[in-house]
Amino acid sequence: MRDGLLAEWTKLRTGPGTAWLLLGVIAATVALGAVADAAARCPAGGCQVDPVKTSLTGVYLSQAIVAILAVLAIGSEYSSGMIRSTLTAMPCRVTVLAAKAATLTGLVLAAGTVAILGSLVAGRLILPGHGFTGGHGYPSLSLSDGPVLRADAGSVLYLGLIALLSLGVAAAVRDSAAAIGAVLGLLYVVPIIAVAVTDPHWQRHLEQFAPMQAGLAIQATIGLRGLPISPWAGLGVLAFWATMALLAGGLLLRLRDV
Repeated sequence: MRDGLLAEWTKLRTGPGTAWLLLGVIAATVALGAVADAAARCPAGGCQVDPVKTSLTGVYLSQAIVAILAVLAIGSEYSSGMIRSTLTAMPCRVTVLAAKAATLTGLVLAAGTVAILGSLVAGRLILPGHGFTGGHGYPSLSLSDGPVLRADAGSVLYLGLIALLSLGVAAAVRDSAAAIGAVLGLLYVVPIIAVAVTDPHWQRHLEQFAPMQAGLAIQATIGLRGLPISPWAGLGVLAFWATMALLAGGLLLRLRDV
């Protein structure tokens, strides 16, 4: 396993797009979060805006960059034919996938931590100027506040789980374009379908099962009783999706010739 980790770390570290994609995760998270902070308003009469979730809006975009990075971690090897060399050097295919998952997740969690902390700082600087003050019932964003810590740490874990989900799909599909389309469709199209459903019962069930909507419940700090699913349970749903994708990818990787 150690050799596999070193090999995958070398491939990811020296990949032509890895550094740029990780920087893109950080930039997209912080920039879009800052734009959302600047657009939010809380007048003197009060508001129902969740400032923590507002500051973390950038995750909606950066998760797509994480998905692309994860898919390319294995998809690029299939497109170039390098996967044959990888599997020849390390015949245990499950070990190969596990090493890819570990190194990829480590990088995404590191970049995600920087991105989320940047969003927190942006929120602390911007939101008080738009009415989100202690006088309106909104203390300054701080990791010493339990709900804020849960939302921020959960967002980092969310990005890590998106990476694992995308890696599993790519291992199963073997085509980068198809895998990216499948993951982005799962993340962004299912919520649109949920909105289009007119039956409140089925709409709620779709929201509870959709990986993005369920997973991002971890960001909520107000109105928790009105959520379709609780924050940690929602992240658990995303973890289930990621686990199933990795199991499917690992099984197909073992059964197929390449």
